[in-house]
Amino acid sequence: MPLTLDAVRTMAESYAGAWSSHDPVAVASFYEEGGRITINHGEPTIGRAAIAEVAQSFYDAFPDLVVYLDDIRLAGNDAVFLWTLEGINSGSGGTGNRVRVSGWEAWRLSEDCRVAQSMGYFDAVEYARQIEEGV
Repeated sequence: MPLTLDAVRTMAESYAGAWSSHDPVAVASFYEEGGRITINHGEPTIGRAAIAEVAQSFYDAFPDLVVYLDDIRLAGNDAVFLWTLEGINSGSGGTGNRVRVSGWEAWRLSEDCRVAQSMGYFDAVEYARQIEEGV
């Protein structure tokens, strides 16, 4: 059965909720077992365990991290998840500054609405500036 915008939006809302729950295993559960995420053209992270480690690294830096779903787009099995991340960089070695950045993930979805591949993008220069100076 083809994916519907409503089904993908529901999944995306739950995905944002998983990020906001601070449960890295919950974040990884949205990916296929061999799913992958690449952030800002970096090296791909492959598999749920590795994806959970990436999520944990954000929680370590931002203990109060919240991710919001801004919008979702769907074309066949390809979707774009537009998001905003907020948090205070108060983890170990953090600056104590508030960060608010937006970005998106271009998803290739499986038939059961799991992420097979994600290409994520955000303004890394602005992110680094906010870590040092705040919003």
